[in-house]
Amino acid sequence: MATLVDNIIEGLRLATSDACQPLLTAPLEALMEGADRIRQAMRGNRVELCAIINGRSGRCGENCKFCAQSVCNHTGIEEYSFVPQEEILADCGTYDALGVDRYSIVTAGRGLSAREMDKAVDAYAAMRREYPGIGLCASHGFMSEEAFRRLRDAGVSRVHCNIETSEEFFPEICTSHRFADKLENIYRAKRAGLDICCGGIIGMGESWQDRISMALTIQKIGAVSVPLNVLIPIPGTPLADMPVMAEEDVLRTVALFRFIVPEADVRIAAGRFRFQDGGLSLFQAGASATITGNMLTTVGNNTKQDREMLTAAGYSLRPVGTAIPADTEPALLAASRGGDQRGEVL
Repeated sequence: MATLVDNIIEGLRLATSDACQPLLTAPLEALMEGADRIRQAMRGNRVELCAIINGRSGRCGENCKFCAQSVCNHTGIEEYSFVPQEEILADCGTYDALGVDRYSIVTAGRGLSAREMDKAVDAYAAMRREYPGIGLCASHGFMSEEAFRRLRDAGVSRVHCNIETSEEFFPEICTSHRFADKLENIYRAKRAGLDICCGGIIGMGESWQDRISMALTIQKIGAVSVPLNVLIPIPGTPLADMPVMAEEDVLRTVALFRFIVPEADVRIAAGRFRFQDGGLSLFQAGASATITGNMLTTVGNNTKQDREMLTAAGYSLRPVGTAIPADTEPALLAASRGGDQRGEVL
């Protein structure tokens, strides 16, 4: 394992499923130690924090089995149209003041209407003017290359589009669009000059080979950020009765991704709240980024608590900006768009 770690740090990339097989049988402690060494060498000791706002909720016509926002599933979530710009600006400002690195509007549905696209562009441009220190990301489904360029010109630097799982397992999760549609969308964003945030969900019934396949696809895409969601079974979805994924398997998956995409930020998304240590062990398994605060239909970890945990563990974070009252964030999170159902984040 130590030799493999050294080789990866020196430039080796695991490009085939066969090359990744030792990651499945290595003792977990040794695998995590190796992943942590790679993380330190490739990403340093800094943890990147990002936050999102649910910019349009529910009424999605796609049939993804994990999703609380699909019209095919009956989860009782709150539904609303594109949120007002002033609400987005206030939320972004809160997280900027809390020292969060990146902020994204995320909308349910296949894509944006022309009117919604104008609202999104205006909101991103306003955030860029008001909060130049925070990076802007966008997650709006399928878009044209021209639309991606409009986002870039408004100040967006990164687009999020998950592939969800392996190409082989994808039809078991969604049939209203193809895995190839995801890839085509990602490459349109890349041609428009945007960085890519691309990950998926684990614990949906996929095999370890599916997880390896997903990681290898993301490696080929060249994603700079790889969000990993642990499925939180939601009543009313077809995956409501899936067993909760064991912590050891989550840790091995995080380490596996660090070995396969060593230069990217492996970003912990949904499911971190289930770890008794606040998810600290996930960073010791190779993660270098996380989503903080409220998430789509998920209640997330408190940003101040995340900062305290990570700082105490010796990680460096973006310095906190303008101070806000200590009791402000819980109220903002309680009022934030989303609700209390737990599902995929990014």
